[in-house]
Amino acid sequence: MNYLVNSLKHKWLIYALSVLVAAIAAHESIGFLFLLLVVFLFCVYKRFAMLHCFYVIIVGIVCYLHFSNQMNQIYEPLELPVTLTWTDEYKINGAKIRGFMKDDQGHKVYVTYELKTKEEKYRFQTMPLVGMRFEIIGTLNKPDPPAHKYGFNMDNYLKSKGAIGILEILDWTYINSTSSIFQKISSQRHFLIQHIENTFPTSLVAEAQSLLIGFQENVDSEMTRAYQKLGITHLFAISGLHIAILSLIVFQGLLRIGVRRELATLLLILILPIYGMLAGGAPSVWRAVIVAEIILLTQLYKKIPVDDALAISFIFFVLIEPWSIYQIGFQLSYLATLSLIYSGNILNRYKSWIIQSFLITFVCQLLVYPLLLFHFYEISISSLVANIVFVPLFSFVILPINIVLLIVSFLPGQVDSILFNIYEPLRELLAQFILWIQTLPNQMWIPGKPALILIVVAYLSIFYSFYLFDKGAKIWKYCLVLFIPILLLHFHNKSFADLRISFISVGQGDSILIELPYSSEVYLIDSGGVLRFEGEEWKKTNEPYEVGRQVVVPYLKGKGIHRINKLIITHADSDHVEGAEEIVKELEVKEIHISPNSYEKDVMKDLVQATNDMKIPILEQMSDNYWIANDYIFQYLWPNDVEYEGNDDSLVLYVANDQFSVLFTGDLEEAGEKEMLKQYPKLKNINILKAGHHGSKTSSSEIFIQNLMPQLTIFSSGKNNRYGHPHKEVIERYQNNGIGMLNTADSGTIEITVNKKEIKVITSY
Repeated sequence: MNYLVNSLKHKWLIYALSVLVAAIAAHESIGFLFLLLVVFLFCVYKRFAMLHCFYVIIVGIVCYLHFSNQMNQIYEPLELPVTLTWTDEYKINGAKIRGFMKDDQGHKVYVTYELKTKEEKYRFQTMPLVGMRFEIIGTLNKPDPPAHKYGFNMDNYLKSKGAIGILEILDWTYINSTSSIFQKISSQRHFLIQHIENTFPTSLVAEAQSLLIGFQENVDSEMTRAYQKLGITHLFAISGLHIAILSLIVFQGLLRIGVRRELATLLLILILPIYGMLAGGAPSVWRAVIVAEIILLTQLYKKIPVDDALAISFIFFVLIEPWSIYQIGFQLSYLATLSLIYSGNILNRYKSWIIQSFLITFVCQLLVYPLLLFHFYEISISSLVANIVFVPLFSFVILPINIVLLIVSFLPGQVDSILFNIYEPLRELLAQFILWIQTLPNQMWIPGKPALILIVVAYLSIFYSFYLFDKGAKIWKYCLVLFIPILLLHFHNKSFADLRISFISVGQGDSILIELPYSSEVYLIDSGGVLRFEGEEWKKTNEPYEVGRQVVVPYLKGKGIHRINKLIITHADSDHVEGAEEIVKELEVKEIHISPNSYEKDVMKDLVQATNDMKIPILEQMSDNYWIANDYIFQYLWPNDVEYEGNDDSLVLYVANDQFSVLFTGDLEEAGEKEMLKQYPKLKNINILKAGHHGSKTSSSEIFIQNLMPQLTIFSSGKNNRYGHPHKEVIERYQNNGIGMLNTADSGTIEITVNKKEIKVITSY
């Protein structure tokens, strides 16, 4: 901690804090400028020169005015039609091109274009779009709100990119291509991407593209998740260590061919920015490049401390792109680098490289863990060990091997084939080993998304623990300081005494979460899914959209749920079951309930296979089966036979106690409703009904509604769905009976909390 405090004596770090405050104030509210006073008082307390103390305020205010002016220019209305130029941030996936373009004033906009033919897609795939100018006709739209508060927020993404909105291109006309150094380097990047795809074995393409030029589009999702579980995803991002290794290779290479040291340094200064553009220009890349540039430049005159170089690079970065402070990669890159700088003070106390490696990983993980929880709701526990093994392996073995393979791939002859034949099977063994390791249980800590105040508490505890460490305090003291916030983070999403029911907005499908008080039991009814239709091969996306992985799992993890006691699959329709496979792979599922014999349907095969592999019991349920938990009775009212015939054999779950009742009907249709009422004639006057079959006219019959007379009915349907759910006549039936209605298509995720005093309903939008 003394090192951290002493480093604050370097004025550049103080100015970096001032610039950060100004950027936040420009984006959020001028009230954040009050934090400049906090920084000023800290400087006074530390007896900084009074001139520097006042410079903190002046720099902050000037930067705030500069950033505010930039914000006003960025968000000026875009007049259509408009001439736009492609940047290097775009993707061609399936039948669409998505990415960022700029107008002639430099305003950035996110665009989508639907490719018309297979030939058009091939043409755009085989040429770099960077610098190409088009006259565009289209519609500028606001992003759809996220399905729930833990889902991907397109608004925030555009904010982090300094973009205006989403422009849906209806038609465009090619004008010309701009010529610039940036465009030429981007063209070379595109060439390298294509060259690696054409010359490397398929299994090695994604790794080489990621490690060498920062292109990660071809990384397999299964392998990506394995790296996430091990906490080594950062190895596929070009980092400071990558830049350092490449710089060393280039520098030593220049020296070996007789170039003088001063000239080699100057050449490296020229080469690094070119490589930064060639590597895609991610925040971690530019941070590493700028820091290296500053250190190299100052070596020619007067050396500068690394922390000052880091602060100057931060100021430079934010002055150019103030919105970058909202990019996750930017935040993690600078925070992780700061942790590495600080860890040097700790490493000096130990000689063992194993202890040093562990401490580097520990300090880095410690400084970024609150931020990781805020963005991703989970942390890899195994990363503390995995990084000790995989960081040196990737940095000093795999990265150099890929550099050599890229070089020899340009040489004539069969040298590259020989090397590929040696390396590929070894790399495949490592991939299989990584996939096996990630299957080990309890590798992830999932406390959920923390409140902002808990983030502040966590960081205060981290810095205070560093202070205690530097003071030589006993180990139990700084362990206690760290452990208390961790306990708060772990239990903060579980400290509720209500019954909580969430109708997750999964589009055209069902997924309903039931949480008993204090998360003592958690049940999930259905998992959502997508009704897929066969289309032309060229229109298929590289990675299909998966509701379970992209909507349901983030919601569960955001709430701090790592275990599902019962996963209830009402029936074998893809919009109810398709997401289940991803859920059982991501979370601990104790048992699965299904309708009798529904497992025989094709749509259930992936789930059945996954449960067999993971030894999760599948239990068939019928009417009258029940269990009691936390004073609530959970009873299946349907089906009453073992022959599975579709919607009318949906599992129907009734949940009730003395004050509250709710009925979940799956896709039960009119015939099933009538039969169920005959079997349970006392089923009347419930509080909440999940309408059957998404509000289809084949369900919610008049007699069913009049018997149940719910206070509130929930429809789970997709926005502008092709089926017209909920049907007009169904809505009219509920309206005529004076029953309130909510639809996930209109309200997003619907959260209901139930206690002895009230039933509270909150919607996403």
